[in-house]
Amino acid sequence: MTATRHALSRLDGLVADGFPAAVEALARLVAIPGLAWPGADPAALERSAELTAELLRSAGFRDVAVDRAPRPDGAPGAPAVLARRPAAPGFPTVLLYAHHDVQPSGDPGAWASPPFRATERNGRLYGRGVADDKAGIILHAAACRALLDLTGPAAGLGITVLVEGEEEIGSPSLPALLDRHTDLEAADVAIVADSGNWRVGVPALTTSLRGLVDGTIELRALEHGLHSGTYGGPVLDALTLMGRLVATFHDEAGNLTVAGLEHGDEPAVDLDEDMFRADAGLPDGVRLAGGGSLTGRLWSRPALALTGMDVPAVDAAANTLLPSVRVKFSLRIPPGTEPDDAMAAMQRHVARHAPFGAETVFTPGTGSRPFAVDPADPAVEAAVEAMRSAWGVEPVLMGVGGSIPAASLLAGRNPALSVLITGAEDPDTRAHGADESLDLTDLRQGILAEAALLARLSGLLGKEPAPAPASMHP
Repeated sequence: MTATRHALSRLDGLVADGFPAAVEALARLVAIPGLAWPGADPAALERSAELTAELLRSAGFRDVAVDRAPRPDGAPGAPAVLARRPAAPGFPTVLLYAHHDVQPSGDPGAWASPPFRATERNGRLYGRGVADDKAGIILHAAACRALLDLTGPAAGLGITVLVEGEEEIGSPSLPALLDRHTDLEAADVAIVADSGNWRVGVPALTTSLRGLVDGTIELRALEHGLHSGTYGGPVLDALTLMGRLVATFHDEAGNLTVAGLEHGDEPAVDLDEDMFRADAGLPDGVRLAGGGSLTGRLWSRPALALTGMDVPAVDAAANTLLPSVRVKFSLRIPPGTEPDDAMAAMQRHVARHAPFGAETVFTPGTGSRPFAVDPADPAVEAAVEAMRSAWGVEPVLMGVGGSIPAASLLAGRNPALSVLITGAEDPDTRAHGADESLDLTDLRQGILAEAALLARLSGLLGKEPAPAPASMHP
């Protein structure tokens, strides 16, 4: 057995020995409903941060702290957990990122088991945040524990950890936190554990992310509400006019029609449509929107959704022509598009398509840049080799349609930083939805893959000849 394979075998055993404790720690994290949303109990986020700090100390970090940085509006940010292990001379430093806040659970009745109680069924663990992104904390903590058990206190690799507490609301205090702790972004490699795998049993490295811009559009048609019988006909209500405006965003095939939004190249491969429809839970009669490959529509093209509307509830609606209506939009933008340009394109479109002379008020919201990494980056090669050796199958380089503010922020602040995006999700995870879950075997292999990557960056694992992975990069 080569030295590399011997070290990997030892890591495998260490990960296996520690895995029951890792799953138990994940269950403890899931039990804390830490939300950064306005109106949520801030004490839960504090408990979540303290437990994260405790887990990192147990993983071998001595320098662990909880810190808070201000948001742009001056309000205090959510608690973030920082841990550090300095590099020995001549060794690189890796930054490990995850977040401990979660999405709201939604209707508890939509869950097969309580959302904040980790429940195992058929090899999967269910619970809010179990995959997004408390699994990321476990991936980092367990991988570091295995590495330090392998090397002992003489490990030379520098490791810094950042677990933020408000990623699900756009990471508003993260820039200020990085300003305060400049050593975090001064790493050589960053591992952002907030994505997922190609499918159960097939690992993936995420090499591109869409960015995001959002905001609100208000349409004002009347000075005040009017009796629908007395005035209806010559006068159209604001909700009807908003419907006409919204219809201008897409053509009959569902392609986005907002001028000025960039498209990326078509990916080399595609998803299976039947599997995609099943994963999305689409009823048989609902057609998919747009043309071209599914991966292109998901990874390298913009996508617009309306995520909220201010109108009277049906049960409380009177026979009144509404004077105004407001909607919230969410626009995903592919690599190559700047958030400011996308926001301006949306604003121009709304102004040009205001129906029947109605007044529109466009209010920009937040924005995050898209992200892309060069597949030829040596750190990408090292990550692929680590995944291949841990999983025993070819990894996939894939894009993801969602956004991770930390990835684009770190890459923008330090262009020399190699940002690697991993995670524990899979097509069955249902992140942000009811019955969020992860595959426990995949979690174990993910821990081994990250431990192998850390060992490779430490110089403990050498390179073994292997074919290049099938690229899914757009």
